[in-house]
Amino acid sequence: MLRGGIPVIVTFCTDGRWVLPQDVRSTVLKYCLHDNGIRLTAHAAVVMPDHVHLLFSPLEGPDGVPFGLSEIMQGIKGASAHSVNKSLGRSGRVWEPEYYDRLLRREESVLAAASYILQNPVRKGLVGEGEAYEWVWSAFDTFVP
Repeated sequence: MLRGGIPVIVTFCTDGRWVLPQDVRSTVLKYCLHDNGIRLTAHAAVVMPDHVHLLFSPLEGPDGVPFGLSEIMQGIKGASAHSVNKSLGRSGRVWEPEYYDRLLRREESVLAAASYILQNPVRKGLVGEGEAYEWVWSAFDTFVP
């Protein structure tokens, strides 16, 4: 179980590395941010053609217990998959069942981790600068390369 407030980086991939059509990537980003301020505090998110990177801190529920990572991820992946399939008139898995998570260490900066995530489209050659990528979101005012 995660302790509330500890930032975590999560990456999840499309099933079979299927390329998400551009017209549904905004929908996926919307679901990544849906519970911001409710179950999590979002710091950064990017929807790549075949995977997603999120940086967030879980919040505590009314009982004082932090929301679990599996609960948060099930909500994001389940709701986004349903919406993607409906939008595309298809059925079947959208996401691989697994996801990869890593807690930030004390010495790691949330801003530095966010910057690394937000630069992913640049490193992959999709855009010249992070701000130019359409399916990226940051809680910070600027992108730090």
